[in-house]
Amino acid sequence: MRRRFGLTPTVLLLIGAVYSLLPVVWVLVAATKSRAELFSSNAFQPGTGLWDNLVELTDHRDGIFWRWTLNTALYAGVGALLSTMVSAISGYTLAKFRFPGRNLIFNLLIGGILVPSVVLAIPQYLLLAKVGLADTYWSVLLPGILHPYSIYLARVYAGAAIPDSMIEAARIDGAGEFRLLNRIALPMMVPGLVTIFLFQFVAIWNNFLLPFIMLADDRKFPLTVGLYTWLATGANQPALYTLVITGALISIIPLIALFLTMQRYWRTDLTSGAVKG
Repeated sequence: MRRRFGLTPTVLLLIGAVYSLLPVVWVLVAATKSRAELFSSNAFQPGTGLWDNLVELTDHRDGIFWRWTLNTALYAGVGALLSTMVSAISGYTLAKFRFPGRNLIFNLLIGGILVPSVVLAIPQYLLLAKVGLADTYWSVLLPGILHPYSIYLARVYAGAAIPDSMIEAARIDGAGEFRLLNRIALPMMVPGLVTIFLFQFVAIWNNFLLPFIMLADDRKFPLTVGLYTWLATGANQPALYTLVITGALISIIPLIALFLTMQRYWRTDLTSGAVKG
């Protein structure tokens, strides 16, 4: 089998890696260029304007870029944390409790995975506008808390990682349901919950449509919407192009740092799943 395919899988993986990383390399190189170099030099030739771009990015509109960065960290950090907590409790309940309608709820969750978020954006805006939460931080945080795919993952992980015999033994020893969840279930689900948190953090960090619809005040914008507004006005102010590119480079640094930091938990999750399987 190895002789038949030869180096084909390796070559295909290398092509995929180059295809995925090429835009990132371009952003990295373009962020080093001054305005003149951006449109006159070779696409992958480093420039000399990185420091000036950073200074201008910080000074533009009294540093609103860093406010957008803090907003994005708030939306992604708090939103992913709340979503992970809700997913953990929901997944554990669906996996370890027997109650009427459990299968119906699980099937509805499976159906919810198939519904594109684009379809839900307008109804969510209308509902939140009705209760006066449009153009607030809550209008971006609340829709992301209940995530069907995360609940599905938590349900699968709880079913595999927590033995029923351990739960029954804890109940016989007198442990209440809250203590059982807090002391036994959640610690055993930590590797899976870290994976869910990472997925949700990246999804909310990169989300564009929902905050674009919900927010009108640009001081509440996340990075995606803020940089888009600069890009949209770039036709009249070409100077903003260098700020958009430099801002895009900075916006991916936290995601890379988060991935590298949490990678060992992710590996633990995969390894433990392989052993249990």
